Amino acid sequence: MENIETSGKKLSLWQVTIIGIAYMTPMTVFDTFGIVSGITNGHVPLAYLLALSAMLLTAWSYARFSRNSEKSGSAYSYTSESLGPKSGFFVGWCSLLDYLLLPLINVLLAAIYLTALIPSVPYWAWVMVSAGLVTLVNCFRIKILANLSLVFVFAPIILMVVFVYLVIQGISSQQSYQHILTLTPLWHGQQDILPLIAGASVLCFSFLGFDAVTTLSNETKNPTKTIPRAVILTTLTGGAIFFTASWFIQLYFPSNIQFKNPDEALPEIVLYVGGALFQSIFLCGQIMNTVASGLASHASASRLLHIMGRDNIFPKKYFGSMHASLGTPFFSVLFVGLISLSAMFLDLAQVISLISFGALVAFTAVNFSVFVKFYIRDKQRNGFRNKFLNLFLPLLSVICILCLWINLDSSSLTFGCFWLAIGILLFVYKLLKKQNIAISSAY
Repeated sequence: MENIETSGKKLSLWQVTIIGIAYMTPMTVFDTFGIVSGITNGHVPLAYLLALSAMLLTAWSYARFSRNSEKSGSAYSYTSESLGPKSGFFVGWCSLLDYLLLPLINVLLAAIYLTALIPSVPYWAWVMVSAGLVTLVNCFRIKILANLSLVFVFAPIILMVVFVYLVIQGISSQQSYQHILTLTPLWHGQQDILPLIAGASVLCFSFLGFDAVTTLSNETKNPTKTIPRAVILTTLTGGAIFFTASWFIQLYFPSNIQFKNPDEALPEIVLYVGGALFQSIFLCGQIMNTVASGLASHASASRLLHIMGRDNIFPKKYFGSMHASLGTPFFSVLFVGLISLSAMFLDLAQVISLISFGALVAFTAVNFSVFVKFYIRDKQRNGFRNKFLNLFLPLLSVICILCLWINLDSSSLTFGCFWLAIGILLFVYKLLKKQNIAISSAY
């Protein structure tokens, strides 16, 4: 085994960005459209703009920190550096909940889609195939994952382009091209701000890819330059994809009246726009999209486990080591794969309701860390520029994140607090163990 720092730094800017976009699952816009359209009264593109604006503020904090640190580990490393290892431990522990659940969700979704396409194969078998495939790919060097992510992301985006073309053709044949050149999807009639904020709160978690790319610093060329650019590029590219797709879906479906099941509108959306054949092809693309997200989220989760293992939060012998020939945190990859197998016992609603807590803790911590490191500790507070970057932007970001905390699902908050309680017990155990070792050494 070898340490991660000595394994080659190979990822380029576009490869890191592709992994981030894959993590974001671009076709999720079709999954959430019916839900958010109902919440916002048919203003999904506007909700995406609000979500993008809020997430860009937090992405800027991530980029700001990664520009000044080569450390991997995302919010865990940034908080440890600015607020100390104790704070870093709790932020890392809470973030781990989000990181471990995302690969599980992707395995669960892949199994659902594959069962729908081939119902003769039992659901549990698809879970094992999906988890096994993603784990196997992640066992090999990160560059292989980056290249596979490019294929799995590119194909669904092509299908989304075809979808947009079909929407334009459908509307122009039924009405006229004038109905395409309109701002109606963005704004029609009066709209209260609170439903838009509620809709944006649901959509913000589609942008988690910018957080994930910061776990790849140790495997990236020129990380202090590449990672900050990848953070912003991932956020902007994902936002552009989400906004464009939601614009044309909203153009074709001004409201949820046509949907029998708005909470799972994807099959109906593509059926109405392109017919049964296109629906089948699109669902295959959705499976590819889910696999891409599964690969990226599995990679990020295993890297965070490795970094926390390297810091001896988890057993360093296993989690803190790198496989000498494969160049990956092999044990951590296998551990995440094992966790993903629990998808055969859980349902989608249960897992999704739990995933927001860790992300919100990470977002809040990174924004606060920027303020503490640059404004308080480094005393970069002279002049308008420093006050704007180190005080105003982090404060504005925290206010935006506060809106997400207010809209947090109660079950997510409950389970998140339970997970935090386990972390406190682990922290106390390690503290007592350390004290016992110190006492034993003294004698």
